[in-house]
Amino acid sequence: MPTQPNSAKTVKTVGQLLLLAAAVSAAAGIAAAIGFSTSLAPIYAGVALAGIVTLILALFAWQRIRRIEADVVEREAVVLVQRKESERNQEAILRLLDELAPLADGDLTVQATVTEDITGTIADSINYAIGVLRDLVSTINQSAIQLDGATRQTQGLSQHLAKAAAAQSKQLVAATESAATMAGSTEEISGNAERASDVARHSVDVAHKGGDAVRRTIDGMNSIRETIQDTSKRIKRLGESSQEIGNIVELINDIAEQTNILALNASIQASMAGDAGRGFAVVADEVQRLAERAAAATRQIEGLVRTIQADTNEAVVSMERSTTDVVGGALLAENAGAALEEIEQVSNQIASLVQNISASSRHQASEAQSIARNMQVLKEISGQTAESTSATSQGIAKLAELSADLRESAAGFRLPADAPTIISDTQRVRALAASEQSGSRPRPPIQAAS
Repeated sequence: MPTQPNSAKTVKTVGQLLLLAAAVSAAAGIAAAIGFSTSLAPIYAGVALAGIVTLILALFAWQRIRRIEADVVEREAVVLVQRKESERNQEAILRLLDELAPLADGDLTVQATVTEDITGTIADSINYAIGVLRDLVSTINQSAIQLDGATRQTQGLSQHLAKAAAAQSKQLVAATESAATMAGSTEEISGNAERASDVARHSVDVAHKGGDAVRRTIDGMNSIRETIQDTSKRIKRLGESSQEIGNIVELINDIAEQTNILALNASIQASMAGDAGRGFAVVADEVQRLAERAAAATRQIEGLVRTIQADTNEAVVSMERSTTDVVGGALLAENAGAALEEIEQVSNQIASLVQNISASSRHQASEAQSIARNMQVLKEISGQTAESTSATSQGIAKLAELSADLRESAAGFRLPADAPTIISDTQRVRALAASEQSGSRPRPPIQAAS
């Protein structure tokens, strides 16, 4: 048990004194109440009671003081533990600073000791930073070496570029002359293409007019065909009507023959009747003559009807031939129209192609002129390139000096003899992804300093 502090001792002593005083007071009051006269007994009894009450209060005060004493002891123990923890942390920090002292001189071989103290996490982070710094210095060294080689190679390239610029300038002069000649040729081609475009447009107009004429012809042939077909139907109906007329004539002829027979029979009967039948005989003779005339008329009508039927049949056959011819002519006209439509389509395509050629020729002429101007500009740029090449050579020389300065700056750091391999960007990305999934911070592989 640790020694009680002074404050706790003081509180304990005060409590003991209060308890002792209360006990003495109570004892004195009781003794006085017992040993003195009855007239003073109430007074001493009150004193004894006050002493007892004081004793009880002293006991309560004593318990309270004991609790206060315990709290004071516990708090002072916590303060003592914190003081020791602070001293231990201070020692760990001083030890870490001693380990990292060479780092201020550029010594990257140091490595902090990772312990369970408060500085353990700090030491781990510092080791990680030292590892990254090692990689950075190694990268700077390698970059300086590569930069030195690149500057030397670039110097050779700049000299080669100067020679190439001079040769390019000569070639650009010749190319400029060729571009001017090409511009003149393309302008002539553009003029020819425009004239061909006019001819193609005229051909399209002619083909379009021919197509319209053929279409009108086809419409006329179709109208004629419909008219002939309608006339043929009418003639057929006329033949059918003449056939009906012939039937009616035959019926009239039969009636006339029967009437003639009846008139003959009536004449015979009238002659047999004598004078009484003469008037009837005259009527019978007249009826017989009318019947004969009707028979003669029906024979004439029958001849006319047969003639009409023959003419009608011939007209129907002729109409059918005409219809066939008209249909054939319409087919030929339709074929001619289809051919003209194809000609019109081809003419449109040719006109479109010629127009495209004309537009392309105009564009080529414009481009040729632009090329000629650009070639002139390129010739000027070529001269500027030669001047820029010289300035580039001077800049490369300056870059070589900066590369040497960079190597000297990196040489001020001390690396382990077996420095770790430089971590690639891909490895860093994978390490970061793995650390994010696990929730821990990635650390590069650090080799202990020799």
